[in-house]
Amino acid sequence: MDSTSYNRTKRRASNDNFPVKKMKCLDLILVEKVYKFRVLLPNGLCLSMRVVDPPGNQMPVVILADMVKDEYNRMKGSEKVRKRSIDWDSPDLCFFDIFENRIKGLIDLESFETDKVYTLRLCDGAKEDEIYENMWDLTPDVELLRELPQEYAFETALADLIDNSLQAIWSNNNRTRLISVDIGEDKISVFDNGPGMDLSEENSIVKWGKMGSSLHRSSRRQAIGGKPPYLKPFFGMFGYGGSISSMHLGRTTVISSKTKNSKKVCTLYLQRDALLSSSGSDKTWQANGGLRKPLKDEMKLSPDGSFTKVEISELKMKSLDVDLLRCKLKDIYFPYIQCDDLSTSGRTLTPIKFQVNGIDLAEIEGGEVAITNLNSCNGPHFVLQLSFTSIQDSPSQRSPGQGACQEANAQLKCIYFPIVQGKESIEKVLEQLEAQRCGVAESFESFSHVSIRCLGRLLPDARWAWLPFMEPKPRKVEKAQILKRCCSRVKCFIETDGGFYPTPSKTDLMHQHPYTIALKNFGSKPSEKERDVHVEVYKDGKKLSLQQMEKQYQEWILQMHYAYDEDSDCGEDEPIIILNPSSKKQLGISSDVIRVHKLIRRKGKSWRAGQKVKVLKGACSGVHKNNIYAVLEYILLDGFQGDAGGESRIICRQMGEEKGCLVENKNGNPTIDIRESKSLPISIIDSGKCLSVETAEWSSQLEKLQQKIPTWVDILCARHCEELDVEEALPFDTPVVAGYACPDEVIAVVRPASFNRALNSENLDQKQIALTNSNMVLEIKFIAQDQNLQENNCIRSFHSPPLSRKGFRGLYIFQVKSKLIFDKAGEYTFAFHIKDSNFKSFVKGVRVNAHPQIKRWGLVSDAQCEKPSVRVGSCFPQISIACYDVYGNRTSFSRVPKVIAKVLTSQDVLFQSETLKPHLSSQNSVLTVENLLVESYELDVIRPRYEAKVMICSEDELFDVIIPCQVIPGSIHHLNAKPKDFMKQLLPGTVVQELELEVFDAYGNHVANDSEIWLNVDGFSFQQKANRILVDNRGCIDLSGLLKVSTGFGEAVSLSVLAEDKVVFREQSQTEERMIRVATEIPESCLAGSQLENLVFEIVNSDGVVDETINDNEKGSISHTLVLKSESTEIDDSVRYRFHCGCCTVRAIPLPQIEGRFSFTAAHSGYPKLNMTITVLVEKAPEIVYDSRQTQYADEEIFFHENSSDLKTPKVKNDDRSIVLVTSPDSAKNIGNIVGSVFNKEKELKDKLLEYGRYVGEHEKNLKALHAQRLELEQALSKMQASLDPVSARESSYSPEKERMLEEIELMGHTAASVICKISKNKKACDISKDIVGVVALLGNVKTNELGRILAEFLGEEQMLGVVCKSYKAAYNLETCDVDGSVNCSTGLQALASECSISLDGRYSVLCLEDTRPYEGDYNRGDPQRMLLLPNPTLPNGNSPPGFIGFAVNMIYLDANHLYTRTSGGKGLRETLFYHLLGEVQVYKTRETMKKSLEKSCIQHGAVSLDGGIIRGNGVISLGRGKPSIHFPVLASQSQNHCSSNTSNMRIQRLIETKKSMLQATIDKIDKENETCEQDKKMFEKYRDKYSKFLDEKGSLLRYFNEVALNSPS
Repeated sequence: MDSTSYNRTKRRASNDNFPVKKMKCLDLILVEKVYKFRVLLPNGLCLSMRVVDPPGNQMPVVILADMVKDEYNRMKGSEKVRKRSIDWDSPDLCFFDIFENRIKGLIDLESFETDKVYTLRLCDGAKEDEIYENMWDLTPDVELLRELPQEYAFETALADLIDNSLQAIWSNNNRTRLISVDIGEDKISVFDNGPGMDLSEENSIVKWGKMGSSLHRSSRRQAIGGKPPYLKPFFGMFGYGGSISSMHLGRTTVISSKTKNSKKVCTLYLQRDALLSSSGSDKTWQANGGLRKPLKDEMKLSPDGSFTKVEISELKMKSLDVDLLRCKLKDIYFPYIQCDDLSTSGRTLTPIKFQVNGIDLAEIEGGEVAITNLNSCNGPHFVLQLSFTSIQDSPSQRSPGQGACQEANAQLKCIYFPIVQGKESIEKVLEQLEAQRCGVAESFESFSHVSIRCLGRLLPDARWAWLPFMEPKPRKVEKAQILKRCCSRVKCFIETDGGFYPTPSKTDLMHQHPYTIALKNFGSKPSEKERDVHVEVYKDGKKLSLQQMEKQYQEWILQMHYAYDEDSDCGEDEPIIILNPSSKKQLGISSDVIRVHKLIRRKGKSWRAGQKVKVLKGACSGVHKNNIYAVLEYILLDGFQGDAGGESRIICRQMGEEKGCLVENKNGNPTIDIRESKSLPISIIDSGKCLSVETAEWSSQLEKLQQKIPTWVDILCARHCEELDVEEALPFDTPVVAGYACPDEVIAVVRPASFNRALNSENLDQKQIALTNSNMVLEIKFIAQDQNLQENNCIRSFHSPPLSRKGFRGLYIFQVKSKLIFDKAGEYTFAFHIKDSNFKSFVKGVRVNAHPQIKRWGLVSDAQCEKPSVRVGSCFPQISIACYDVYGNRTSFSRVPKVIAKVLTSQDVLFQSETLKPHLSSQNSVLTVENLLVESYELDVIRPRYEAKVMICSEDELFDVIIPCQVIPGSIHHLNAKPKDFMKQLLPGTVVQELELEVFDAYGNHVANDSEIWLNVDGFSFQQKANRILVDNRGCIDLSGLLKVSTGFGEAVSLSVLAEDKVVFREQSQTEERMIRVATEIPESCLAGSQLENLVFEIVNSDGVVDETINDNEKGSISHTLVLKSESTEIDDSVRYRFHCGCCTVRAIPLPQIEGRFSFTAAHSGYPKLNMTITVLVEKAPEIVYDSRQTQYADEEIFFHENSSDLKTPKVKNDDRSIVLVTSPDSAKNIGNIVGSVFNKEKELKDKLLEYGRYVGEHEKNLKALHAQRLELEQALSKMQASLDPVSARESSYSPEKERMLEEIELMGHTAASVICKISKNKKACDISKDIVGVVALLGNVKTNELGRILAEFLGEEQMLGVVCKSYKAAYNLETCDVDGSVNCSTGLQALASECSISLDGRYSVLCLEDTRPYEGDYNRGDPQRMLLLPNPTLPNGNSPPGFIGFAVNMIYLDANHLYTRTSGGKGLRETLFYHLLGEVQVYKTRETMKKSLEKSCIQHGAVSLDGGIIRGNGVISLGRGKPSIHFPVLASQSQNHCSSNTSNMRIQRLIETKKSMLQATIDKIDKENETCEQDKKMFEKYRDKYSKFLDEKGSLLRYFNEVALNSPS
């Protein structure tokens, strides 16, 4: 209701003191109440309107009238309405409902339902129209229009209307059921006294006219089962019978209907032309309707007041035979008119009263059904009950508008029609039907033995010849001939229930329906299509197998035959009685007793032995093609005279046959031998198909027969073949080339003896063709032209019976084209002959030459196909090539072609030669190629097997010959070393770790595997016993680790390789030069008796750089030590000083006591040539005075190192220029050592102190720079956070759904996730919480509730409640265990749980981000969500599968607080956590689309669908439906807006996170630098203390030594 109408309503209601409720705006979603009405206006118009949310449960009529008026005015404004005006202010203005109840005052809206349309009639007190325009909408479903039947026959269309009436009256349980049809010249009326229809939605008359809206469609399933003949007329399976059939009968249809409770008759008007003009996808079918009073005649026919009448005018068919129509309608509805099967008293029932123009159809006698019943026998019928069950319900087999029935039932009633007095009852039926103008186009031979009814209604077109079990079969059993003849006297009447589906026109069963197929093939072996239907057979309540059923059926036929058939007759002479004849089958009888007569009388005419007769073609079995002229020999009668059910046969000898039937008396027992005569049924005499022949006609036929005696075989010429539509004949006279198309057919004939080829007519003449019954054989042999092929065999054999074509008989037509092609050069021999005959055969050949078109070259012999092996640099063996045509026939070369030779690999050409000079053989048949030299440097591509192909081709490469071969490399020619500089920087004792020699032939190919070489070395030692080495499969020699330098520094070395006693490789060099030098400064002069301390010797290269590779290793094979030698002192040369990193330190070298020059040699112990000589000047030592009194000086006590432990505590005393040591004289010689040791100790402590002081200074400098960087980052962070929108920052991670889920997890006690949620909610900081990221379920959001729930089902509650940590270390901090393995509840997460009054029971999952294998592919770098760039699944056509939405891992939106959570490798939550949980799981809209994608192999790693489907991959699916309480929260609309619109804030947040990471890294560096600085400060203080202590202890001594040095004369 729009605002204008509602305001007017409100104003009108206030005037009438009608309370109007004012609706307040509530924060609730209210469901609107909408009432729908169809209002019939008094001026003949109809409008539809809706009342939306009325203010109360009752509404004044005036308000509703105002609304109708407003709607009417709008309709007038949009359309041209030319109707009388309506008095809207009339005091009599009121509404009437469909039951003519007057509504005035208030309308009770509670009595109306919102999902239905109600009809109200508006009355303004004036006269009303009875017809309302466009009252009904008949627009059908577009899909339904595709199922409409084709053009109806008149009876079929009328029967569809009657079907509607029959369904309607069937509900009249205790009332007379009446259907009355009136046929006039210009009008047809169908009346029934069923329950009728009205304006209500449930029983609306519109459903009669609207296709697909049948009131009876839902009742069809009630028609399944029950008792035959299944009188449950629920035919309404399509829903368009009434409207379509009425339009087929006439142009205008009026449907009038009334229910028992309604006071007026409701009408519907159908105009065929108007409806057809409105057809189209964008148009509607509108029809007029109306209301009127019932007529007296209508109430007279239906005293209860309910009826439906259909009146059709402007008929298509003008002249109708009413009597014939009565008969046809009676046939269609016979069980509803007269029914004996349902009677329990034996009286005939009349379920309905069916009148046509006032005459009851039960009283008429015509019709096919009635006539058929009168001519059938009275004996027991053969009745079967069939039950059909659908094993598989296929949607493609469902009927329109219906689900496929799972079961169906049928009754088969077989009735026998006997032969009476020599005449078939079926023939009588056909004659009577023809007399009543109800005839069918059938004869006794073509009689339809099956008719079908569905729910008691005849299907006129369902006239089947046989059911498989009824059909006479060629059985080798006793009385087979009787069964074969008597089967034709049976008709099967089938009654089916509602499980079977007729065609839309209801004239036949649906052909492709599985039940129809199973019924039609009942009795035969079921096919693949029928295996979906299971059929059970019952007879008299007992279940039968097919074999049992067939046996009982045959027994019943014989029973009927012996009881009712009257075929026997008496002969007019004395019979010969023959007992147990031996040839019953040939005689066509089954009795053990036969009477042989020579004279019989049939239908007033005598027939005697010796009489010449003519049996017309088609008279019986065996006489189909031609008339037969024969001599009557005997008449055979079954049984003794007076027996019933006997058979009669006549024995005839055909013209031209010499061996006729023979009756003999052997030892007093008469016998009969039919020999070449024929046994024919005596019925051919009764049917007039056996005629007596006059002498002249007989003689004429005999003469013709003699002329037609076959003599010899011939084939038709091309001219005669053309007359038979065969374009050409075999080319016997002219050679053809290979590929010549063989004629489609070869036609041979047998010529009569009178045939003369010279007088052969131009046109084909039947007289020149003899007729035989024998088959002809065609054998085709082939002799090859190429004698080397030795082909001479029978390639094809054909058989043909004599056939007819275009009126010519006796033709032997051989279909040879599909099996024979003249493709081989040689001669094809065609031999035609007839087996077991003396006819002259026909043999002739067709010569075929090779085709001129050359197709290929090939090798002359197969021996050349053997794979030759050729060494590069040599020639291929001679190659002989032949030329072949397009059919493989060998032919000659027209000239010497220019050829090219190529050696091919699988990918490339090894080499090519264009200088070959081939030559041809004497007959130009063989091309010989010689002297093909193989040259190539690319053999490595085919090693190690060296398989290739040599191709000899023509210059234009149109023809070629390819021979598999093996091209192997040549002998060893030269070698290359890898690396080339392997002899550089050689040191004594070292092993050449990497050396490979590539061995090549003269063309640059690596030589073959196992080629032999010899090695000669100088300056090397070879690590193998023998110098003989084989080349490996790569063409190389690996000498890595096999050559060791055995000479010294700076000496020559060489390596040479020999192959076949020739030097093919030589390399010379020398080892690296080294020399020894002393790194310590040697003083020019030293005191006698002192020593040189801490001398460092170095081994250096020619550039003076220390060789740090010189190391003495006890485990090594080379010892790098230094030995000292001197002739002037006692230096122990057995002492060895080790080299380390090229350096060696000698702690002390004693100097002699005698002054002068002292020389010693330092040499390498292993390489004596590596040495140096050092010379030192030894001077006299200062004077020393010894005092034996051992005076003690406590204030100058000095401690020496352990090497001086034997010295006493020295006391220093100054006395002029002498030193007085109070000690023993023996210690004087070590005074120099003491002095050096003190100074060295002082230098060492001083150096360490300076070193750590420098370190501390560097640390303080670094700390100053880091603190400045930290201050800069903190200031930048402060500015960024100030520029961030505080509301957006707060709301970006807020979601009511997330808050609810947080509370839900908190309520789940005894879980780790509950503890984590409580900690985060209370913002409680602890040591372990800083490494906890959160709970899986709260780290992401989804857009829809369906997605969140299905992903939760896929992961399971355990993973949804999983705790996410940064690393394994953080995970193990959550829990500690005691020695016995029990969990310590006072630490980790257990302790936090105890504080929250939660007891953690059982296990819980912890996911460690740092240790999760992350996604390694690319992602969207411009998106803060970092969506993974996964390739979409594709179908074979390249498109994504239907219903695919995306990947689950990309459909989770990370919480804003965790957008920048990163691992140490820079991976976010999506690449680690969610990719680990979901991988590449796909999301689809529905289960169906997901299932189809799985079938097309689009799903590899699992999938889910929004309607609840789950595929887990590896053949696992999850069925059922779960309701997870924990799922991913749904993004609030506010959050979704921020995700798309607040890009600036997101960018700033991202920068903030980056700055935070940089700040944290700076703080970590400061902490580390402080820690290192403190360590270095401690070391500085340590050495400072040592140095101070050393100065305190040794300071006076140092001062003394310094003074001595200053005062020394030098």
